[in-house]
Amino acid sequence: MRYALMLLLLAPAACAPVRSADAEPDFGAHWHDGRAELDGYTLRISRYGEPRDGEAVMVFVTEPFSRSQRVKLDDPSRTPGDAVEVLKLNFVRDFQTGIYDYNTMVSVFSRSDDFAPLKVSMSSAEWCGHVYEELVLHERTVDERVMSYFEGESHTRELERRDGVLEDNLYIVLRGLRGAFLPAGGRTEVPFLPGPLISRLSHRPAEWTTAVIERPAAAERVTVPAGRFDAIVYVVRTPEREGRFLIEAAYPHRILRWSWRASGNAGFLGGDESGELTGTARLAYWQLNGSGDERYRAELGLTGRTAP
Repeated sequence: MRYALMLLLLAPAACAPVRSADAEPDFGAHWHDGRAELDGYTLRISRYGEPRDGEAVMVFVTEPFSRSQRVKLDDPSRTPGDAVEVLKLNFVRDFQTGIYDYNTMVSVFSRSDDFAPLKVSMSSAEWCGHVYEELVLHERTVDERVMSYFEGESHTRELERRDGVLEDNLYIVLRGLRGAFLPAGGRTEVPFLPGPLISRLSHRPAEWTTAVIERPAAAERVTVPAGRFDAIVYVVRTPEREGRFLIEAAYPHRILRWSWRASGNAGFLGGDESGELTGTARLAYWQLNGSGDERYRAELGLTGRTAP
């Protein structure tokens, strides 16, 4: 599957009653309004053989990105030849395991014009220590760097770049922000690279595998804490896990529900996961850092730190 065929993005709006998809708005008109889309979720993830409840947040925003440095540009007008616009996803997961908690974030930087990934980074902090990993994608290679508190896990290496799909980029491309990933009833088999978080939880290096991605012909009507929606369904099958994504049929095609189910030891370590949309907002959230701005968290359905 070509990334050029994986055109999609997301346009946020308040949760609404069930409705059919109308004419799609222009990507730029929606995403260049100076705000970000914030989506709150319930989270359930397996760890050490038990389900753990927590919260998740997805933050989607466009921003200028440096082709050479692979970081956000402060002033793209100074180096226009180095600048590329990306749709960034910051995917935060917080959950507890007994007395201690995990605070994790995955950042995905994908080109806005075709949603090809340029970089994925992951950080995990829990009471045992820190782990940081990043994947930088080039035309023919993927540079991986891991820094871990575990002996023997820190390394740098080079993987082959394949014409496939990165797990963390699914949360962007399946939204169909510039056109559907697959037509209704469609199916494709692609190279697949699991995300750094699942590699971290399973203590195994990332390696390319394959995935079959299907879009059933029929839509579904789904009820989540944020409301009731018509949903497009995608099913992702890999040798060790099966994912199911319910995508809002109407623009901005938010992720209403996702789930991963693992076979064997992968489920014990963290391969099982699910989330449901609790609330959504479009905000310039980086300006909302004063006392009292906590009230905006209610729009996302966030209740604060989870109890043991």
